[in-house]
Amino acid sequence: MAEQTALNAVHREAGAKLVDFAGWEMPLHYGSQIEEHHAVRRGAGMFDVSHMRVVEILGAGARDFLRHALANDVAKLDRAGRALYSCMLNERGGVVDDLIAYFVADDAYRLVVNAGTADKDLAWLGGVAKRRSFDVDIVPRRDLALIAVQGPDARGRAWSAISGLEAATAGLRRFEGAFFRDWFVARTGYTGEDGFEIMLPAPLAVRTWGQLAAADVRPCGLGARDTLRLEAGMALYGQELDEDTSPLEAGLAWTVDAKSDRDFVGRAALDSAQRTLVGLVAVDQGVLRGHQAVRTAHGDGTTTSGSFAPTLNRSIALARVPAAVAAGDTVEVEVRGKGLRARVVPPPFVRDGKSLVDRFLS
Repeated sequence: MAEQTALNAVHREAGAKLVDFAGWEMPLHYGSQIEEHHAVRRGAGMFDVSHMRVVEILGAGARDFLRHALANDVAKLDRAGRALYSCMLNERGGVVDDLIAYFVADDAYRLVVNAGTADKDLAWLGGVAKRRSFDVDIVPRRDLALIAVQGPDARGRAWSAISGLEAATAGLRRFEGAFFRDWFVARTGYTGEDGFEIMLPAPLAVRTWGQLAAADVRPCGLGARDTLRLEAGMALYGQELDEDTSPLEAGLAWTVDAKSDRDFVGRAALDSAQRTLVGLVAVDQGVLRGHQAVRTAHGDGTTTSGSFAPTLNRSIALARVPAAVAAGDTVEVEVRGKGLRARVVPPPFVRDGKSLVDRFLS
């Protein structure tokens, strides 16, 4: 039986279409995925992301442990609340998972990992700690709910809904977080829009969700979250990322910090990538999906994710192709046995509600 978040009854009462996602019963939409997508791009929407796993790394060895376990370097986090995006790599350089790491104190960090890989991640982190005898405790926080409030009006509406939140978070820059009561509120997200990701005690989730809804923050499901992240060019584990794909092949070279002599797991296996991740925008009529063959002048590739993009009113995809493929190239995607022309563009397709690809389509 699928697990349920603290907000499950609220989703049911709202008439959400519920689906099994990574072993959790989650809302796909509340009636219209397209309307939910536009609500986030044009105003404010909220997502129950309590299926994600919060993991605390505690102890005197926390910093050194994460400098070894993550491809990005937590030494960059020079003050409490700062965050970075990183991958955990296996010895082959493949991605065990992608995550956000928050610096809480010298002996305390907070990670947010993917739901479908959470148990694997905990086992992997424990194995790394044991092999090097790091002085750390790895603590999954199962007592927390997570609510993501996203959109150009997200922060303002959250401030109006929750007394005291503005004073605690108004000074946050993107990729920073702060404690508020017994909550942790970060200016991060997975939509390409501004907003907050709120980690709070699970018993407070229903009341907080209701307060946000009363402030005109629209409930949104996983369907809109996927089209939003795709437009934003953000990777999804299991599609753009997996244990046989390096971050260099997934458009995430910027998350690998190899400037120092730091010995992180998987570093020795990273080399120049023969493949790269690009964006595709359909030129011909048709819908791009994941796992479709891509024919280019430099060899074949494959789409990793694809969908209709409501903000652009076009079909788009992310695709792994030979590294020589460049923005502006025209490629052919095999859709139902036919070749559909698409233009190569650099992700993201959309940022802060605005198209970034128009110049490649004229």
